Amino acid sequence: MSNDGSTLKVPLIVDEKQQGVGLKLEDVESNQVHPINTTTTSFFKTCFNGLSALSGVGILSTPYALSSGGWSSLILLFVIAVTAFYTGLLIKRCMDADPNIRSYPDIGERAFGKKGRFVVSIFMNSELYLVATGFLILEGDNLQNLLPNVEFTLGGLTIGGKQGFVVIVALIILPTVLLDNLSILSYISASGVLASIITLASIFWTGAFEGIGFHQKGTFVNWHGLPTAISLYAFCYCAHPVFPTLYCSMKNKHQFSLVLMVCFFLCTFIYASMAIFGYLMYGSGVESQITLNLPTNNLSSRLAIYTTLVNPISKYALMVTPIVNATRNWFASGCDKGPFRLLTSTALVISTVIVALTVPFFAYLMSLVGAFLSVTASIILPCLCYLKISGTYQRLGFEIVVLVGIIIMGVAVVVIGTYTSLVQIIGHL
Repeated sequence: MSNDGSTLKVPLIVDEKQQGVGLKLEDVESNQVHPINTTTTSFFKTCFNGLSALSGVGILSTPYALSSGGWSSLILLFVIAVTAFYTGLLIKRCMDADPNIRSYPDIGERAFGKKGRFVVSIFMNSELYLVATGFLILEGDNLQNLLPNVEFTLGGLTIGGKQGFVVIVALIILPTVLLDNLSILSYISASGVLASIITLASIFWTGAFEGIGFHQKGTFVNWHGLPTAISLYAFCYCAHPVFPTLYCSMKNKHQFSLVLMVCFFLCTFIYASMAIFGYLMYGSGVESQITLNLPTNNLSSRLAIYTTLVNPISKYALMVTPIVNATRNWFASGCDKGPFRLLTSTALVISTVIVALTVPFFAYLMSLVGAFLSVTASIILPCLCYLKISGTYQRLGFEIVVLVGIIIMGVAVVVIGTYTSLVQIIGHL
């Protein structure tokens, strides 16, 4: 999510030894996707895969997050980044403790049995579902920004431009959800790193050379908006479910800690840069997605908007496929898999459209995902699982103090951030 937030379950780029092996849908099992031909991915390609997992649509909301919390909230961005990096290392330690662990739900099961697997799977799938829904909201917002006067008429019923665009994008996406081979989409979605760089460069160019400038002063702290800020920052670091797959795919697993360090450093630099540029350009008037502020009559702005539009379309199918397969495995043991998959895929897309039309507030939805799901899956659960698997909870020391402190901080963010997000969503329905 994926962070995108994009929580992909397979290595996006593999070495030559792996080429020719497509990712079939039958390989994408319920919440437990293992890497293809493991232990063959180099350090640099693992870094690229990690950056692809961490680089997502969250970058568009970092200026809004900074505007919500004020300049001081940048400290929270760095705190979240360091904490998420540390919990990523905890996931590595959990996997080192048991060679049979191959996925994030495996860690939950190793720590707390089948209940642990179930809890981890629920949070993973819920996050994937809401991020996919956020993609549709993002597409509708940006298409309406490009074509503000468009309306759709169907059977005498007039549909607003944004709502119509959401439905049209869903119809475009639906065939990709029905694909029998996701390897092509995996490579396309790897463009997330390039998309983030292009978007950042385009917005900087717009501010520096298109007459907007970086003149807004902003505020130092906005206490009321801090919960929203930290929730959106947390959403940017929700890629932990993919870390076990990246770890298993490496040739030299001892380098995984360095991979995490490189990925978190570069992504944090991109997120912080986008937040600072956007806030200096538009101040408190920055929209929930920075692209909605951009003038649509110049090339750099259009490049940023077009990049924003293309990326989610390629990632939607990879987000919802694990949910489709989980549903198939839970309910269709005695059914014909082909027709049932068609039914569940279509129903899932329709349900995300309904949610996107019901809750058309991108920042509030992503804030809810960040506060409740991302913090739980990327901060709290890794700490709890590590405490149980390592046995650290049995002895008092500095490490357990740090872990308990992180858990308490995470619970506070979950409670306050979730409450704030729900109040904002309900207040704007």
